[in-house]
Amino acid sequence: MQKNKSIVLFRLVCVLAIVFLFGVIRTYESQLFFDPFLDYFKFDNNLELPKVDFLQLSFGLLCRYFLNTILSLLVLFIIFLDFEMLKFSAFIYSCFFIVLLFSLYYCLEINENPNKITIFYIRRFLIQPILLLLFIPAFFFQKQKN
Repeated sequence: MQKNKSIVLFRLVCVLAIVFLFGVIRTYESQLFFDPFLDYFKFDNNLELPKVDFLQLSFGLLCRYFLNTILSLLVLFIIFLDFEMLKFSAFIYSCFFIVLLFSLYYCLEINENPNKITIFYIRRFLIQPILLLLFIPAFFFQKQKN
C-alpha cells in the first residue's frame, strides 16, 4: 500500500513539474519563439495585421508546438500509462499541426480579407496546450467506458 501511494505521489509530482514547464514556456515565449502576433493580440486594436515572413513564423510555431506536444504526451503517458494511447495522441497532434498550419497559411497569405479572430484562435491552438485539456477527460471517459 505504501509503495502504491509513493508511485501516485511521484506521478503527481511529475505532472506538476510538466505544468511548471508549460508556465516557463509561456513566460519566456517572446524570447524563445518568433511570433509577431504575441504583441498584436495583447491589445484590443483595429490595426492591420502585421506583415510576417510565414516561413519564419512557421518555424517558431513548430518549435513551440513541438515542445508543448512533447510535454503533453508526457502528461498523458504519466496519467494513463498506455503506449497505444500515446501513439494515437502523437498521430492526432501531428494531424492537428498540419491542418492548423495550413489554415493559418490560408488566412494570412491567400485570403484577401483575413479574419483576425480566426487567426487568433488558430494561433491559440498552435501555441497553447489546449489539446491536452481536451484529451485528458476524453481518455478518462474512454478508459471508464472500457
